[in-house]
Amino acid sequence: MALNTRPDPPDPRETATRQATAAPTASTPEAPATAATSTTGTATRPRPRPATVGDRIPLLDVLRGAAVLGTLMTNVWIFTSPGSEWSVLQGRLDLPDPVAEPGPATIAEFVFRFLADGKFLSLLTILFGVGLAIQFDSAARRGQPWPGRYPRRAAFLFLEGTVHFLLVFAWDVLMGYAVTALLVAWLLARSERVRRAALWTAASVHLALVGLVTLGDLVGPDDGSGVPDPDAVRLYADGSWAAQILFRLDHALVLRIEPVFSFGLLVFLFLLGVRLHRAGAFAPTGAGRRIRARMAGWGLGVGLPLGTAAALGGSDFFVLGRYVVAPLVAVGYIGLIGWALDRHLLPGAAALGNVGRTALSAYVGQNLLCVLLCYGVGLGLTERFAGSGPWWVMGLWAAVSLALAAGSWLWLRRFDRGPLESVQHWALTPRRAARR
Repeated sequence: MALNTRPDPPDPRETATRQATAAPTASTPEAPATAATSTTGTATRPRPRPATVGDRIPLLDVLRGAAVLGTLMTNVWIFTSPGSEWSVLQGRLDLPDPVAEPGPATIAEFVFRFLADGKFLSLLTILFGVGLAIQFDSAARRGQPWPGRYPRRAAFLFLEGTVHFLLVFAWDVLMGYAVTALLVAWLLARSERVRRAALWTAASVHLALVGLVTLGDLVGPDDGSGVPDPDAVRLYADGSWAAQILFRLDHALVLRIEPVFSFGLLVFLFLLGVRLHRAGAFAPTGAGRRIRARMAGWGLGVGLPLGTAAALGGSDFFVLGRYVVAPLVAVGYIGLIGWALDRHLLPGAAALGNVGRTALSAYVGQNLLCVLLCYGVGLGLTERFAGSGPWWVMGLWAAVSLALAAGSWLWLRRFDRGPLESVQHWALTPRRAARR
């Protein structure tokens, strides 16, 4: 079957509340919004139009901003750990135990890291799926073939991720998203039955893999690794930027293990984002608000107790908590943020929206700032504050987040897109279309 086919007509049962605006994702250039209609029999009627500002959907921008800053809540501990990126593979991200050491610093660090670890990354992954579904719908409304030029966009995203991996941060997510997007783009042109089978197959394979790893952690011997690799510590504390790049190249296969291990989860969350979008979970309708309320209730009501149990269970349950329970909590976060935004109860919503509008630039920018602040190529804060407790790490996260919020606000006063989004748009826009 040829891949470059026209999209199937949207199923009215899937798209009763589908959004009409083509909101961009952090991975793709913007698509123009057009009026949307849904067809039942021979009658054609408008689909509910989500609340928008210009060509944007505020809820999606706010969710993207929360996801980007939330991933930093986890990554900041990597930058501030001796050995940095390599310490992740050594199990060196000192997980606090509030039961054994119930002090204020330990409890604060535990709560901070528990609320973030894996959850905002899952949220960001779901939103990539939403963005892909919106682009598919936009192509269908315009009668354009699908995936059309999308493989070029995915290839460019993979290139961006590769540059980010080599030059800035080994635990990049963009490369994995690019590969997953190619598969899901193909699935969007298939039937709902095929997509459903792919969704549950991906989930089943992922759960089986996580179960095996967790079982191995439980029955296997404790290797007792607690001392960071001195070579890695020196590399990030005193080594040159070129040396760090060479280190990532030499250990690329190992440092790229997470998107390989979690590929089933990536596919599942992308397709979950598609289903949520088509169910109207982001629409400003009564049905949309009810969906968000259920997402908040189930996601947080079930996910938070399970996540707490996994976190308190120790390192043996780390994989289970990060790669199974965290996505459930992420669904709850979508519902909670949507519920708060519906009622104008979300402080900093405008700032989160600005970060969300520049999500790709903010994601890369926050990691670059942390490199310059924490590593020896910059201020070397990790070595200076080694052993001084968690407060400065949480303060660093707050400072970088405020810088991103202020920077995105200032940038968007003059430009419509973030800096990396502008480069992406320029590179992917056909020259003939640009001249017109």
